[in-house]
Amino acid sequence: MQDDHQDSRGWFGSAMPSTIGEVLARAASLFTDRYAVVEGNSALTYSELFDSARRTAKGLISLGINSGDRVAIWAPNSTEWIAVSYAAYLIGAILVPLNTRYTLVEATQILNTSSTRLLLTSTDFLGVNYAEAIRGAVDVATLEQVISISGPPVIGTLSWQDLIDMGTCITDFDLEARSQNVDGNDVSDIIFTSGTTGAPKGAMLRHEASIRTYLAWSNKVGLRDGDRYFSVYPYFHTAGLKSVLLACALFGATVYPLPTFDVEEVFKIVEHQRITMLPGPPTMFQMILDSPLRHQYDLSSVRTSVTGAATIPVELIRRMREELRIPSVVTAYGLTESTGTVSVCDADDPPEVIAHTVGKPIPGVVVRIVDEEGNECSMGVAGEVTVRGFNVITGYFNNDEATRASIKDGWLYTGDVGLLDADGNLRITDRKKDMFIVGGFNAYPAEIEGVLTAHPDVSQVAVVGLPHARLGETGTAFVIPKPTCESEPSDILAWAHQRLAKFKLSRVIFVDSLPTGPSGKIQKFKLRELYGQSHN
Repeated sequence: MQDDHQDSRGWFGSAMPSTIGEVLARAASLFTDRYAVVEGNSALTYSELFDSARRTAKGLISLGINSGDRVAIWAPNSTEWIAVSYAAYLIGAILVPLNTRYTLVEATQILNTSSTRLLLTSTDFLGVNYAEAIRGAVDVATLEQVISISGPPVIGTLSWQDLIDMGTCITDFDLEARSQNVDGNDVSDIIFTSGTTGAPKGAMLRHEASIRTYLAWSNKVGLRDGDRYFSVYPYFHTAGLKSVLLACALFGATVYPLPTFDVEEVFKIVEHQRITMLPGPPTMFQMILDSPLRHQYDLSSVRTSVTGAATIPVELIRRMREELRIPSVVTAYGLTESTGTVSVCDADDPPEVIAHTVGKPIPGVVVRIVDEEGNECSMGVAGEVTVRGFNVITGYFNNDEATRASIKDGWLYTGDVGLLDADGNLRITDRKKDMFIVGGFNAYPAEIEGVLTAHPDVSQVAVVGLPHARLGETGTAFVIPKPTCESEPSDILAWAHQRLAKFKLSRVIFVDSLPTGPSGKIQKFKLRELYGQSHN
């Protein structure tokens, strides 16, 4: 197994930081007056962010938060959110980010599962008062305090300013003593999976593994000192927390976040701020490409785009290069259990590599393709993608059974189907759980979606297998048609049948939108729930 630790040291010119708190301290020293984040009319330099994180950390210490204690955040993206995360890292507490789309029941379950002591939340996001909701919950066993980091305070909770004021009794010496006791192998975050196949599981990510992963990720995608980095990713997801906040602090880039996605706002920010880095899920780029407004804006400042999902339509990569004229389009692959990244294309990889693969594993990480019996597949033969390396999580918090099911002999079993080519590039062909069987024949949604996205009237598509009384399952394509679409669903089905075996696709249904998760990935399980009644 290759080790990139020496390479990382060389890039820094000195010892690589071993904790995320050290990364921010380094950024404050090297990029002192450079903006760390610009959001609307507010901006914070790296020096100011470090100062805010330190004051917040002192507040956490004053509340009795110790190393290893869980500190949860249930709030939308904000500069306070960033400061809280770094504050937790500085003192060795473990960050537990909560999805802002969670219901009270879901949030309560995670707070209990993680034995969280402190929750920082919002009282005014999209009409929801998280602080008031959680205060009314009587079954959060370990929660001692709720702090409102945005919005008007709620009776029985502390405000953001209360937290800062409480920290004034903590000395710099006390803070430094806590920071020096944080180790690179300590758990930095517990990030709960979406729970689409059962109860959410808390993946335990570590400090040094996070740093090494996003040094490698940044170098591969071409992130540069001083980049202007646009982000639609929420911070509670690894994409936002690691490939945005951590990567930018490592390289001195400035984050330009967008709290809620709006395609015209993307165009305005890219043009006005001269954005150079534009990452996002495939769905975002499909919306950008299909928007009639994009020709009204200057998007020429974008140098690099990074996109990733279990599967990425080749047609999308071609359109990003040719229609958006982005010089470097890079694809990547990862999952929470791999600290968010497994493999990345290099910025200078040939277009065909970027279009058809998700690149090579990052240094220090090994990928193996195995069959149903766990035997290694030959080159070019598809099987389950397994991963071994420093980036694999230590396990799921307080869930040994789930850990044993996913990590076997050091190998993480991803549940994704893929293959390795002769050059060692990984190609993801589908999600193992998304494969469906039609009368005994295997069908893979990614293959079908790849064909359908080439149709001139198709904007976005998701294919799922739905129950069928006679065949077991049949393929249904949920299509968002382009505004100029003149086809009927039956026309697109007939077109597909000229390019695919008929058993692979039985229906096409037009929809106005597709359900997506926090990172913009399509949630196919919701389509199955809505349309899953058996048919003949």
